[in-house]
Amino acid sequence: MRILVLVKEVPDTWGDRVLNLETGLADRGASDAVIDEIGERSLEVALSYADANPGTEVVVVMMAPESASGSVRKALAMGAASAVHVVDDALLGADLGLTAQTLAAAISRAGFDLVITGNQSTDGSGGVMAAMLAELLDVPSITSMNSVTITESEVSGERSVDGGSMTASAALPAVISITERLPDARFPNFKGIMAAKKKPVDTVSLADLGVTADDPDAARSIMIAVAQKPPRAAGVKVVDEGDAGVKLAEFLISNRLV
Repeated sequence: MRILVLVKEVPDTWGDRVLNLETGLADRGASDAVIDEIGERSLEVALSYADANPGTEVVVVMMAPESASGSVRKALAMGAASAVHVVDDALLGADLGLTAQTLAAAISRAGFDLVITGNQSTDGSGGVMAAMLAELLDVPSITSMNSVTITESEVSGERSVDGGSMTASAALPAVISITERLPDARFPNFKGIMAAKKKPVDTVSLADLGVTADDPDAARSIMIAVAQKPPRAAGVKVVDEGDAGVKLAEFLISNRLV
């Protein structure tokens, strides 16, 4: 079994997030960069299966600048056997289409039985990467899984739907995405941190993957405007002159809150 886990380096959710008003890109220097929590949970799913099934190989795949090498090593310290790090300046500001195309090429190059990713990242929040990858890789997918069971031939689990839940399964090879209902990730221990220094990292570029960032025939998103978030306006202050209840009710009704 060869499981590829997609992880992403994002600005720390506890830090400030700032957009560069000239490029429209997030200012990565405004906050510490960390592995997205949902990516760590995805890695935990793979590692838990590997713990119970010797011979399973867990490979981390990350598309990020060279500066993200520390996050790659952290994933290795958690227990992944190796990593694929896609590094290319042409990927700066890549949209979902180019990101999916690049990751699909990296996944195909590495080979896989199962690809695990989070349902959505905390910075882009696109929520479509698993489906896009499955389409490009021509394999089945199950998205937003709340539980995951992996066997030698299929992956299955429960996922939420409108008004309830459903059980879904897919034959391997497949792509799945998981939700925050999966367990928290393990912490790297000292042994894992030391071992991570010797684990292989395959650093590849777009040329290695046969992907062209400026392909005019490829559908790409275009940002036409970016603006700073307006300052928060003052709220409505209700002064009780004996009719505060009426004023509150009118406010709620006028804003369709009741």
